[in-house]
Amino acid sequence: MAGETVAGTPDPHAERILILDFGSQYTQLIGRAVREAGVYCEIHSCEMPFAEICSFNPVGVILSGGPDTVTDTSTDRAPVELFSWDRPLLGICYGMQTMAAQLGGKVETSEHREYGFARLIPSATPGLLSDLLEQPSMEDAGLDVWMSHGDRVTHLPEGFHVMAASQNAPLAAIGDEKRRYYGLQFHPEVTHTMYGREILSRFVRQICGCSGQWTAETIIDSITENVRATVGNDQVILGLSGGVDSSVVAALLQRAIDRQLTCIFVDNGLLRLNEGDEVMNNFAKHLGVQVVRVDAQERFLKALAGVADPEAKRKVIGRTFIEVFQEEAQKIKGARWLAQGTIYPDVIESAGAKSGKAKVIKSHHNVGGLPETLHLSLLEPLKELFKDEVRRIGLELGLAPEIVFRHPFPGPGLGVRILGEVRREYADILRQADAIYLEELHRNNLYDQISQAFAVFLPVRSVGVVGDNRAYEYVITLRAVETVDFMTANWKRIPYDVLGHISTRIINEVRGISRVTYDISGKPPATIEWE
Repeated sequence: MAGETVAGTPDPHAERILILDFGSQYTQLIGRAVREAGVYCEIHSCEMPFAEICSFNPVGVILSGGPDTVTDTSTDRAPVELFSWDRPLLGICYGMQTMAAQLGGKVETSEHREYGFARLIPSATPGLLSDLLEQPSMEDAGLDVWMSHGDRVTHLPEGFHVMAASQNAPLAAIGDEKRRYYGLQFHPEVTHTMYGREILSRFVRQICGCSGQWTAETIIDSITENVRATVGNDQVILGLSGGVDSSVVAALLQRAIDRQLTCIFVDNGLLRLNEGDEVMNNFAKHLGVQVVRVDAQERFLKALAGVADPEAKRKVIGRTFIEVFQEEAQKIKGARWLAQGTIYPDVIESAGAKSGKAKVIKSHHNVGGLPETLHLSLLEPLKELFKDEVRRIGLELGLAPEIVFRHPFPGPGLGVRILGEVRREYADILRQADAIYLEELHRNNLYDQISQAFAVFLPVRSVGVVGDNRAYEYVITLRAVETVDFMTANWKRIPYDVLGHISTRIINEVRGISRVTYDISGKPPATIEWE
């Protein structure tokens, strides 16, 4: 997408950082931190050929952490040509260790591993960490950082000096000011590391000399011009779900091509309470986007009858959606493009699986081929953006905060929040319970403190008492998690009085529910969704 930009505005892709991924679970956090510093970056496999690195032409390179050990000669190494190339380098954890080893230093397995918090103590020449390690507000000199390593650098390569040490890593931060090479044993990208984002910002802004052109305004201008140049006078179709990604795509494309865009909103009967009306109100009425609403509830419920396996349900829902969408798309004359809300993590995870640096946890519905019978080319205007960037440009485009900061909702909708077979009765019950839950979270100012919250319908009956009568009705489970990247998550500690009020309302107001439970499972071992 490094094509045309609006005259008079900077090219947001002109300054770019390359992140070479050695398999760390935190690599995407590095990318997000670099983008937050106003600098465009891309994540590629550590096996990226040097010729491709040169073609990408980064102003600096970051080597990520990884699960392997440098002491094993068969594990991955950085491209050797990097070390004779005039570009700043930052190695993090494994990235630091392989850089040190490849430049003539020594790495050994430590007798005392460091996992979790550690205190970083400055040396006489802190370099990249200058003035961060000694803050007046701290009782003791040093910095609390997050460690996750079993190996450590024990001998410095020529030209390097020590910037800081921890109890079990005497060479916890090293630097070569002349070549602009730096190594950090700790993880600056995680929220646990104090001033971690500042350290990464210093590397890309001060060491690499970036001016910070990657802003919401320049991103929108760049995408808009690229879409216009790509699409020309063709018609574009977008499957609008009401979620954050498709909503931002709709707003972007309306700005770029206006009446050339037609959105198709498929009501599959598995949406949240009043969601169909809200989508039409927000986009068709308030934003003036052309939206075709398709009522396909009966079709989806019929296709799902008797299907209980989660993966089978996903396939049925996906297949039925394609059939319905395809029928509507063929009615739009001049359509040549299908827009999708694919975002950068989708692309990274799919590419990572192919490169062997990441395992496939789930397939992404936005990544892959289109039905050949659709005869449409793919348009993915958000494919370079992380979710937080999507939200920022959504606000810049004028979308309401309640749309932009909405919690994630799965593609199959309530189909994977109803355990087992999907029935209309179950969906109606779950919709009402979920609406009460979210309403109370908003009312108690908890919704924005939670990364994802939702209700789950359990198709099991529980004995209860309603008035003086025995009840034998269904169970609802409430789920709420806190997370940074959705790869790991903690359950949210919602106050007991709030949970109690939510439970009372659901049981009193939703017919068919006799019991409400709260899920206190973390991820891992549990997943966030139940199916």
